[in-house]
Amino acid sequence: MWEALQFEFMRNAVFAGIIVSIICGILGTLIVVNRLVFISGGIAHAAYGGIGIAVYCGISPYMGAGVFTLIISIIMGLINIKHKDRADTIIGIMWAIGMAIGIIMIDLSPGYNVDIMGYLFGSIMSVSSMDLLYMLLLLMVIISLVKIFYKEFLALSYDEEFAFVVGVPVKALYLLLLAMIGLSVVIIIRVVGLILVIAFLTIPPYIAEKHTTSLSKMMVLSALLGILFSLIGLWLSYKWNITAGATIILIAGVAFFLSLLVEPYKGGTSLEDITE
Repeated sequence: MWEALQFEFMRNAVFAGIIVSIICGILGTLIVVNRLVFISGGIAHAAYGGIGIAVYCGISPYMGAGVFTLIISIIMGLINIKHKDRADTIIGIMWAIGMAIGIIMIDLSPGYNVDIMGYLFGSIMSVSSMDLLYMLLLLMVIISLVKIFYKEFLALSYDEEFAFVVGVPVKALYLLLLAMIGLSVVIIIRVVGLILVIAFLTIPPYIAEKHTTSLSKMMVLSALLGILFSLIGLWLSYKWNITAGATIILIAGVAFFLSLLVEPYKGGTSLEDITE
């Protein structure tokens, strides 16, 4: 692994894996405890529509996917709030429409030269210094927001009615969370790809939940697990010349099944940790 770090693309890949692991550790924890995996999957796949629009308009895929995904995240959040009984169906439809828009817009784009397969399966080895800057800025924003609203997010995650009673702006906080997920998905896609993004957002937090007793500890352990999976996956992909994103997720998947065999010494988090 050390000899691989002499190459700039490998160093960028390692830094990207670490930053994205921290992002996923924080947001993935909130996704898992709030049972938002399906809606996060909808946001991730709908993001492909933004990539297609960006390619067609000749603008940065980051910009196109970011704006489009942010809008889709808010729409899906409002739908889930107002039509919970039918939210899964409507979100599934938006998921499919978003993908369809992306495919059609790319088909209509004359002479496009964007690595579309990289967005589907990840292209961590081609992460640039500018990509790292975007990731770092997003990480700083997410850490700041979660730190500011930590108690509110904790109350929302474990007792929504209690959160509403004590004056927490539940709907606004919920939409803020989805907006952060949407913007993060755009960044994470670059590392592990659209198809695997949800696995990276859910596997480390799921494992961490079994071995922690507070939301903050779950975030930290989840981030550390993500970093571990990323480093092992990058090393194996470099050594065997295989796709890095898929390798990282496969390592995470193996760890997931191993975690099922290990009896956790403590059970998940509780609302009593709200003051922690």
